[in-house]
Amino acid sequence: MAPASAATPAERRMSLASLLAVDRIACMDDAGDRDEVLEAAARLIAGGTDIDAAGVAASLRRRERMGSTAIGDGVAIPHGRSADFAQPRAAFLRLRPAVEFAAADGAPVDLVFAMAVPEGMPQQYLQWLAELAERFSDPAVRDRLRGAGDAQALHAALREVGVAA
Repeated sequence: MAPASAATPAERRMSLASLLAVDRIACMDDAGDRDEVLEAAARLIAGGTDIDAAGVAASLRRRERMGSTAIGDGVAIPHGRSADFAQPRAAFLRLRPAVEFAAADGAPVDLVFAMAVPEGMPQQYLQWLAELAERFSDPAVRDRLRGAGDAQALHAALREVGVAA
């Protein structure tokens, strides 16, 4: 018998790239503040579904209140659990100007990979967070994303590093 923390068959089949579709990638000008960014991410995550984006935003804000999801170097990975989704979903936003996210390094955030996952995916969820942190720790990846001219170029760059379908 497998331990309770073992990945389910559905979790083992899902790649990080499968979470992020091209229609959930955006360049956000005049981002405002962290709450506006979380709300925009929630709208993208919920887009194309009958899920209420306000519930997704509330989940992201709840997690953010526990501690900043900024990982440094201008990157944040806001994430939350949602019983509204059967499958995890993600959104990516490049912000201009960068927004204060209470990062430990003090750097404002301009690259945001947001996720909403179902309640029952704890193992895969943690693995995805670790993968994202590793990929975004590479200065060349961050520079490529910051240099992308539009959402289409962002999508190409995210696909190249394996975080978008």
